[in-house]
Amino acid sequence: MAVQQVRIKVRLPKGHWAGDVTRSHPSAVLRIEEHMPLEKGRGTARASCDEDIATTVKEHPGIEDIRIHNQQNFAVDIRAGDGGFLKPLVKVGVIPDTPFEVRDGWVEWTIACSRDKVRDLLSRFTAEGIPHQLVSTRGVTIRLLTPRQRIVFDTAMQEGFYEVPRRISLTELAVVLKVAKSTLSSQIQRIQSTINHTFSEEIRKRSP
Repeated sequence: MAVQQVRIKVRLPKGHWAGDVTRSHPSAVLRIEEHMPLEKGRGTARASCDEDIATTVKEHPGIEDIRIHNQQNFAVDIRAGDGGFLKPLVKVGVIPDTPFEVRDGWVEWTIACSRDKVRDLLSRFTAEGIPHQLVSTRGVTIRLLTPRQRIVFDTAMQEGFYEVPRRISLTELAVVLKVAKSTLSSQIQRIQSTINHTFSEEIRKRSP
């Protein structure tokens, strides 16, 4: 499957928790290890930082909750519209790869999608007045799933994880695959993202 892999720097707008926090700590490097959507437009993220920014994160109005693992590692629950995916990403239907870093309000994302989606994304950033810079772009040919993702997908299907109702929970599936629940959650998110992006146009055509 031929896609464009782009690296793009984006200035996170005022109100975005990661943008605001790093602007308050301009020398800090905030690393978003994983990020996932929650219900009602909310989100969650697991992050680390080379400086102690926990107090600033906790006090940000866009943060519902922070769980501090140690001085440099924490997880947050994010209020709807306060630091999840920017509107252009949602409208185009792309999700940046993790991990990625935020410095002084700027984030650098790597995104794999079609050439048309790249153009649409850049156009929407411009229309929204969001400063951005295309760092690099290249055409790549990739598998739909990596060998490891294929194993996870096949096992999840066999064990009934995708059935309604599910025959196995995420915790139980993690035991079967002998991985941490958080690791499996990230793997499944990437698998679902890849499948959704690949077949999004076909889904739209068949769902008028």
